[in-house]
Amino acid sequence: MTQDSSDVRTALVVVAHHRTDSLTAHTARRAAAQLEAAGYRVDLLDLHAEGFDPRMNEQDQPDWGDREKAYSQETQAHMRRILDADVLVPVFPVYWQGVPALLKGWIDRVWNYGFAYGRSRPRLAGKRVLWLGLAGATAGDPVVEGMQSVLDTVLNEGIAYYCGFSRSTVGLLLDAEDRPQRIDAEGNLLVGDAVAGAEREAQYADFDRRAHRFVEEFLEEELVAA
Repeated sequence: MTQDSSDVRTALVVVAHHRTDSLTAHTARRAAAQLEAAGYRVDLLDLHAEGFDPRMNEQDQPDWGDREKAYSQETQAHMRRILDADVLVPVFPVYWQGVPALLKGWIDRVWNYGFAYGRSRPRLAGKRVLWLGLAGATAGDPVVEGMQSVLDTVLNEGIAYYCGFSRSTVGLLLDAEDRPQRIDAEGNLLVGDAVAGAEREAQYADFDRRAHRFVEEFLEEELVAA
């Protein structure tokens, strides 16, 4: 039996990294493949590769108080891609316990007043988002608890909830560096030896499994919600 095209759900996977050979880009590609295998049509948005400018400009806010204002053409194109998606999956490195400027600028410019918020019924209402953040911190680092809390507050409450998303989840992927690192009680950065060979392969295989599980659990929640 052929699936009706109108029944196919769309996932917008957003890559926020400047290198295509990065672990972030690798994780985004695997997430896209996993979503496709689950029956989603995937729109892969590589912000850096597509030349997205994260800087807000006057064309993006010609009249702040007008919810019907005409946004810049670049911003409108990105808005359409968001509107076409049922699920969003931004994949990014965690910088200073937050998202990188590239992703923050995309949110600032595209998730604009009148589009993502500022209406009695948000245009993004009912959509779901899984934020996949890669962090160099090790699982046992005391900083992890605060990092998770900050990301949950900013991304789930400060952005997704404010824009009407029905569900927002932060998947924090630790141990993203090949050299374990943590901050000691005196504020010194302690960097361990780089792993190599079979140990490195095992480390990244475990990383891939954890990323796969975040997407899997998110999809399971989708089925329950449906």
